[in-house]
Amino acid sequence: MNINVNVKRSLIGAMLLAMLAPSAIAAPRDGKSSTDLDAAIAEKWIAAWNSHSPEKMLLVFTADVFYEDVAFGEVSHGSAELRKFAASEFEAVPDLELKLLRANVQGGHGTIEWVFSGTDKGVFNTGKKFSVRGVSVIDVRDGKISRSVDFYDSATIMRQVGVLPTPPTDAK
Repeated sequence: MNINVNVKRSLIGAMLLAMLAPSAIAAPRDGKSSTDLDAAIAEKWIAAWNSHSPEKMLLVFTADVFYEDVAFGEVSHGSAELRKFAASEFEAVPDLELKLLRANVQGGHGTIEWVFSGTDKGVFNTGKKFSVRGVSVIDVRDGKISRSVDFYDSATIMRQVGVLPTPPTDAK
């Protein structure tokens, strides 16, 4: 009977170790899960844009970052090009503001949904306000964004600032 009790205890101990070991190995030392750390990157990305500082922007990205603004066909490779792109955005839309709608970042990949608004001072030079929803598809490496591709409808901005006509509504 002692043998059966010892075997049961050993099996239970082994099962507990098997269940607990993977989470202990995977958990970062600061106690936060990798999912928490990945999700926090979205808030850092929003805060970086809202800082209006190219230097603060660069802190969120890897030195070899790939950043693409699909709507306007802008591509930046590396920190120097991203700094230049961010500076041009801050100049063109001096009151630029991004609001986080939702983020889903897990295992180093994800999306950040946002609303981008401001006053067009240097894109179309209209001086008019605009607001557009968009999404960024990102890759995260070592706690920083290594790839970011922004998708939004530039025609929405163009209509709001008066560069494109507003489509007629159906009279029903």
